[in-house]
Amino acid sequence: MMPTISLIVTVYNRERYLNAAIESILAQTRSDFELLIWDDGSTDRSPEIAREYEKRDRRVRVIVAEHLGRVLALKAAIAQTTAPYLGWVDSDDLLAPTALAQTAGVLDTKPQIGWVYTDYLDIDANNTVLSYGYRCLVPYNREELLNKFMTFHFRLIRREAFDLAGGIDESLEAVEDYDLCLRLSEVAKVQHIFQPLYYYRTHADSISQQRQQEQIKQSHQAVKKAQQRLQEAVPMKQVSPPCMKKVSSRQLLQRREPQRTVCSNRGTRPRNCPPQRTASPTPHTLHPTPFFKSEGQRSILCVG
Repeated sequence: MMPTISLIVTVYNRERYLNAAIESILAQTRSDFELLIWDDGSTDRSPEIAREYEKRDRRVRVIVAEHLGRVLALKAAIAQTTAPYLGWVDSDDLLAPTALAQTAGVLDTKPQIGWVYTDYLDIDANNTVLSYGYRCLVPYNREELLNKFMTFHFRLIRREAFDLAGGIDESLEAVEDYDLCLRLSEVAKVQHIFQPLYYYRTHADSISQQRQQEQIKQSHQAVKKAQQRLQEAVPMKQVSPPCMKKVSSRQLLQRREPQRTVCSNRGTRPRNCPPQRTASPTPHTLHPTPFFKSEGQRSILCVG
């Protein structure tokens, strides 16, 4: 049976965190996924750790390759998958157990949605929760995405939307996820799930810590490219399903009329109305398999 979801983990010398990352994925309450672990030429025990899971679980596939760099490795890994839904998890991060069930559930039932993202929690090297992710506290707005990267983690993308957006741009390899989200926002509708279903790890060896200045510079480049696309007024191609919208760049610039957002928990409200939220969690240490007590899914459909 073909999997519905392709999940990718690219790895480069992450033996300290890799076990926990893989365990969090295999603990998902929804099981119709494949997990491709692409080792990008690690010199530590990362390949051996990945191979052990491949032996134990038929959903796991491991490719050990020469060192390409994170973004080229991600592109190569994506090319090896075929499932209709696509997502990736950093090798030092964690997924909450219901992350796939809730995100894929949106794509299953709402064909107009091209991609979905969740809230996240910041954790440290020892799995202690530090804070509620600040990026996801910003309400989604396509124009505001040019200023703030609110669609941070976790994202599950309909492959048709990913392909239509143009996939990964390796020239912006420090901010490839931000650039992709900018392009996805131009061609597909997005839904935001207001639950922290991803654990984003902060530590001294993380990419965000080591390449901060480069990320800032390339973020400006990604925004400049997005603004240029808006100014070119080239009509988008019509595709199916309806999550892909036929719009022109000129139309994107001219659409300044008030828009409304459909909320599953409160009916219809103005788009700029901030979402209701529960208080940020008190810092604590995660269990080996992270789990959030469900308080009911609340989500917002961003149709702009």
